[in-house]
Amino acid sequence: MLGLEIRLFPCLSDNYGVLIHDGVSGVTASIDAPEEAAVEQALQENGWKLTHILVTHHHADHTQGIPGLKAKYGCTVVGPRAEAAKIPDLDEQVGEGDTFDFGRYTAKIFDTPGHTLGHISWWFPDADILFAGDTLFALGCGRVFEGTMEQMWHSLEKLGKLPRETLLYCGHEYTQANAKFALTIEPDNVELKARVVEIDEKRARGEPTIPSSIGAELQSNPFLRADRDEVKMAVGMPNADAADVFAEIRRRKDSF
Repeated sequence: MLGLEIRLFPCLSDNYGVLIHDGVSGVTASIDAPEEAAVEQALQENGWKLTHILVTHHHADHTQGIPGLKAKYGCTVVGPRAEAAKIPDLDEQVGEGDTFDFGRYTAKIFDTPGHTLGHISWWFPDADILFAGDTLFALGCGRVFEGTMEQMWHSLEKLGKLPRETLLYCGHEYTQANAKFALTIEPDNVELKARVVEIDEKRARGEPTIPSSIGAELQSNPFLRADRDEVKMAVGMPNADAADVFAEIRRRKDSF
């Protein structure tokens, strides 16, 4: 199967926009719609017509571009069932266990609450791609605004079980700051230290640090590693439940 074409571009102050395109069927989706003008420019640069917007959660920096793009292209807006009342111009609602056909590809939907109560993530298994919105970041995770720490941990656990080669696309360029915090938890993690060097070099060149991969995150992201003995020891909770360890790490990051 020919690869799904992907275009990553900056939006707003630190968001990422992503376009995905199936060249055979001609369908093109924006993953969320952080900024109408930036999405429009990316479409024009690639000569694509927007057919879908695939939404992860209701926050304005992921949805504010929807009305303008919908008005211009008449695209189909698909998003989380549990947040339908909070997302403008939503045409189709999806949630845990649902699938969504996109050209030759089929996305599998996961409920990943925590950052928001109805947050979803989109996994395209045939393309080895995950769009995790603000649930899982490169070397980080989203703040727990609406859900509970336990919900967020279980959401991360779910994503961490995907194939290690799965490419992770997230909603923001937070990786350099996340890396500095991660080193406070696991300063001797060899994989983490190697990533920090690579990340600093990429940012110095003005390059994005995503996509990452599930495999890389399992080796170096402290939030995804809350069930590891070495991480439990590092935060002084050797016998604690992983969800409690995660909550401690998240609280530390919130005040970092």
